[in-house]
Amino acid sequence: MRLELSPPAPSARPGHLRTRLFGAAAVVTVGLLAIGAGPANAATTINGPIFLGTAADYGVLASSAITNTGPTTINGDLGLSPDSSVTGFPPGIVNGTQNVTNEPAALAKDDLLTAMGVASSLTPDPQQVGDLTGLNLDPGVYAGGEISLTGNVTLTGTAESVWVFQAASTLKTGTSSSVTLVGGASACNVFWRVGSSATLDGGGPFVGTILADASISTGSGTVVEGRLLASTGAVTLINTVITRPSGCDDGSGSEVTTSPEITSAPLPGGTVGTTYDSTVTSTGSPDATYTVTSGALPPGLVLDSVTGTVSGTPTTPGSYPVTVTASNGTAPDDTIESTIVIQPLVPPVVVPPVVTPPVVTPVIPPVSPPVNAQPNTPTVPVSDIDRLAETGVNGTLIVAVGASLLLLGILVAVGSVFLRRRRALDH
Repeated sequence: MRLELSPPAPSARPGHLRTRLFGAAAVVTVGLLAIGAGPANAATTINGPIFLGTAADYGVLASSAITNTGPTTINGDLGLSPDSSVTGFPPGIVNGTQNVTNEPAALAKDDLLTAMGVASSLTPDPQQVGDLTGLNLDPGVYAGGEISLTGNVTLTGTAESVWVFQAASTLKTGTSSSVTLVGGASACNVFWRVGSSATLDGGGPFVGTILADASISTGSGTVVEGRLLASTGAVTLINTVITRPSGCDDGSGSEVTTSPEITSAPLPGGTVGTTYDSTVTSTGSPDATYTVTSGALPPGLVLDSVTGTVSGTPTTPGSYPVTVTASNGTAPDDTIESTIVIQPLVPPVVVPPVVTPPVVTPVIPPVSPPVNAQPNTPTVPVSDIDRLAETGVNGTLIVAVGASLLLLGILVAVGSVFLRRRRALDH
């Protein structure tokens, strides 16, 4: 349930806080009261009374003990689990069933914890309350650290109107306190979620169901039109009258929802001609739907309203501011702003491959022995001319060279003889 407070209208009664009640969701939590639990920007709301389950049958329900002094009357069931200490009945009277340390009492305690979680999770208005004395409150969720009542508070609404008070620490009422219902408002739909203990010091009537983490105690002469339900501690009564509301909408049809909160990063950029796929995600219950509420997606891209996926193939480079909004019927909506930059398609640079020439190993032909050579055959000396012939030199050239050498040898020999004879004649 989301509460919005605004200054009183000119015609409003003094002290009358105007509120607006949104229909929607809750995240169930147990343990110490966490006011406004859930995502920081989301609102958890409810469109009806809190469902108490089997705990709705009880005027008093406790965990560790139930103690009474004096002629207390409980018009409703009495339950205790897991402990078993119930004292003071009689003289106290229980106009209902006493379930002590049994299965119905344990089930009622489980249902109480669930209801407490729902009440804790509802998102209140940021304006906190303390002493409610003198206020005239419209339906809504009101939160504070310690909530007190020293005089009268008026709740104005219809039979379907719901009030939830979240006290992070304690709830205390004085001997002159009272709660007045106006316009058909019902005690069935007033809930006091207390993070520790509640103390009602007489007076009356006090109206509504107390859901306390720890203990609840009443002073002599207290009148309660509602329920005293303590999840971990005791309920202590002194000469008190408790009447469980009847004919109530039990809250089983109440719808609890949470407004969406976007959890994804801004949409990234892309490139012309390259497939694009990115998704906007959010929390919330029920699931959100997505729309473009400002700007435009790049040409070629589309938004799936159910999944939040932006996909396609960009066709035009540029910078495209766009706002995507997530909504699920529960205020407030959430938005994400992105600037999608589409880069132009750059042709790839073709680098020619480096060709390494192959390494060529020179082939040296084997030296073959002469065709007519015989292994281990004795060689016969041959003339120089024959050797030249065996080497394959041109035959004509070999003959010419050989003839020249022979002629030269003859000339040398003749010259030598001539010189010897000349020397002999001279002597």
